[in-house]
Amino acid sequence: MRHDKQIAIILPDTLRSTGLQSLLADYFPPVEICHFPSFELFSNASGDAFDYFFTDPETFVLNADFFLPRRNKTGLLIDSADTETPLATNKISVKAPQETILDQLQHLFASDNAPIQETNKELTSREIDVLQLIVKGITNKEIADKLSISLNTVLSHRKNITSKLGIKTVSGLTFYAIMNGIISGEEIEL
Repeated sequence: MRHDKQIAIILPDTLRSTGLQSLLADYFPPVEICHFPSFELFSNASGDAFDYFFTDPETFVLNADFFLPRRNKTGLLIDSADTETPLATNKISVKAPQETILDQLQHLFASDNAPIQETNKELTSREIDVLQLIVKGITNKEIADKLSISLNTVLSHRKNITSKLGIKTVSGLTFYAIMNGIISGEEIEL
């Protein structure tokens, strides 16, 4: 017997929520969708009853304890139209063409039974150390001092990290680090 996908959309934005509901109902039936304008309302409504979750980066970071164990079933709606970002983090680019969004949604649903990938395997342990400090807001000079390496070595590690991951912004690196369990939301200074 085929089971309807139970989907929770946790977004304060009604327009994006309605658009996502329409795409899911039209292209990925059968689905049962519930919209929650805040995480508090969602958590009061038996959050573990859902198969998939869609939310924005802010809600994800603020409630990382809930989303991290469910990251392979969580779609993160981002405002970028960057289609070159790896799909391993289940990003849904809301400014991308509809075909790209449908591909990203299909990827999320296709990874239903796949184990959570450890995508940080390609980073060395030292690159992970540098990444942790970058997302904490530490400057290059402070990273060099803290890790007892030269400033040029820090810059080389940063270059390697951005090259390997294809992510150039600190906010993008922060989401990558959180989504892959490299750092927790509490460790980041806002």
